[in-house]
Amino acid sequence: MERIPILKMGKFLLVTIQVDLYDRLALTLEEDLIQMVHKTGARGVLIDISALSIVDSFMGKIIGNIAAMSSILDAETVVVGMQPAVAITLIELGLPLSGVHTALNVERGMALLAARMPDETDDIDVDDNDEY
Repeated sequence: MERIPILKMGKFLLVTIQVDLYDRLALTLEEDLIQMVHKTGARGVLIDISALSIVDSFMGKIIGNIAAMSSILDAETVVVGMQPAVAITLIELGLPLSGVHTALNVERGMALLAARMPDETDDIDVDDNDEY
């Protein structure tokens, strides 16, 4: 079965969709990506759709599902490379992709994800003399 590669880059996952997604492949991507978020503890998911000239309502729903499921697993989702025609189609179909952040390209998408991550350093100092 055909699969879309998912790359781990630090605390983020990167998916570059280079082929038109038929329904089964889109569902497989959704399942694989959510499994990878869980398995790796990724804090962000970046989906590059720059090679897609058409996104139908089913694919829009899949992107929305990925964002919602990732959010439940404590990961942000950013979609990059959206063609103007795709944005117009999604709005005309009534699919504004709530909960999905967008950026123009992968570089800006990664910067957006990094900016949305809270400082995860441990700032708690425990003094041996403190009583609890």
